[in-house]
Amino acid sequence: MTKTRLEAFSDAVIAIIMTVMVLELRTPAGEHWSALNPLVGKLLVYALSFVFLAIYWNNHHHLIHTVERVNGKILWANMHLLFWLSLTPFATAWMGEHFASTPAAAYGIVLLLSAIAYYILQGRILATHGPSARLKEALGNDIKGKMSPVCYAIAIPLAYVSPWIAVALYIFVALIWLVPDKRIEALYAEAESAE
Repeated sequence: MTKTRLEAFSDAVIAIIMTVMVLELRTPAGEHWSALNPLVGKLLVYALSFVFLAIYWNNHHHLIHTVERVNGKILWANMHLLFWLSLTPFATAWMGEHFASTPAAAYGIVLLLSAIAYYILQGRILATHGPSARLKEALGNDIKGKMSPVCYAIAIPLAYVSPWIAVALYIFVALIWLVPDKRIEALYAEAESAE
């Protein structure tokens, strides 16, 4: 099987998730800038979630670029990732509406399970393409990939100490991923220049 349908479907689902999130934002009650004040929290959580989805979309694009063939295990691992990502609008809306411990922890759970699902997808691709796959070489130690779920797992119980601590950890993870991960790009640039 080719990867074309998997890539197109994944792009469409992530685009729909982003669209659903923005539709959750309501128009301000007044016509002055001050009318935005009650929406600041929702806008900030929306921005954080948008960044996370953009990071997943970007990394998914690079990951799928390495795929030479697709099998059922990769398809189901991809659906598993999309399932957890699809809960992002729900978690975003809840935390945006009620900035409290449980919504902040639930947001972290969605982030953690999305990260685990991405790791599983990556593992299925590696298993399908073998240990000599270019992806394995490009990933190396994958420090960011291993550090992210650990940060989420720490943030979830810390949300009950303070939701601000949890959100600070979520922002920290987003910031480390905003620095472009060029491992896969570099590997393919080398291969193309060698040809």
